Amino acid sequence: MFIVKYKKIFYSISAVLVLGSVFSILFWGLRPGIDFSGGSLLNVSFSEDRPSTEEVKQVLNNLNFKDVSVRSSSEGFILRLKEISPTEKDSIFQGLSLEGKYFPVEKTFSSIGPVLGKEAIQKAWISIMLVLLAIVLFVAFAFRKVSKPISSWVYGLVTILALTHDVLIPTGVFAFLGHFYGFEVDTLFVTALLVILGFSVHDTIVVFDRIRENLHKNEEDRDKKDFETIVGESINQTFVRSINTSLTTLFAIFMLYILGPDSIKNFSLALLIGITAGTYSSIFIGSTLLVAFNNWKNR
Repeated sequence: MFIVKYKKIFYSISAVLVLGSVFSILFWGLRPGIDFSGGSLLNVSFSEDRPSTEEVKQVLNNLNFKDVSVRSSSEGFILRLKEISPTEKDSIFQGLSLEGKYFPVEKTFSSIGPVLGKEAIQKAWISIMLVLLAIVLFVAFAFRKVSKPISSWVYGLVTILALTHDVLIPTGVFAFLGHFYGFEVDTLFVTALLVILGFSVHDTIVVFDRIRENLHKNEEDRDKKDFETIVGESINQTFVRSINTSLTTLFAIFMLYILGPDSIKNFSLALLIGITAGTYSSIFIGSTLLVAFNNWKNR
């Protein structure tokens, strides 16, 4: 009952996070990776010593490469630039050697044209919309027999609100990181959002299903518990399970973020943020919104 009683505090925390995320997205926007904008991505490692970031930028500037993004990695640098030819790539490696002072090695190289990038954006949006539609249909079907004290469609509406909360927060964080630290979003980021949606709706449905069971039990036993009490008891009954499930998942993802390759660090970071937000919303936001809606309806 503690969570339901102090639901306004938890709403305030979520409101601050969501408003901050919306601000980041609207004013700074997301920094698209080459998957969406087109261009070349070159991951360079160094067998021994490596140059400074300023030296790398100076080399690229001397070679007349403009609007280049240079990010430091564990073994070298990740360069994002316009689509380049093999000859231009060779000139970059020759320049980065600084006349034999360093020994650059090509770790990975990928190049995507602007047409493919535009197609990737369209497919990303379609994927997210289809997932949301499938979730709404599933929730509407799963809770079709629930009508008291609130209609079944309210469960679907609250689920969508919770999922919007869970997706906005990691997106806003990446808009912030992209503006200040050059973080980019790519198809792996979209994949992370889809994973977050799936994980979050699973966690939310577990709590909602317990509410449904307790509503039926309350009716069969002819108890006179009000809806707020039933929701509070349902949250208490699923609280430990939700926390334990999320912690084990987050621990595995955290290890992947720490020990995994640079290419999936942003993917892991998005999952860490999104699953944390999803666990919070399923416990503190989703179910309490049902109570808030019921109280509003009664008034």
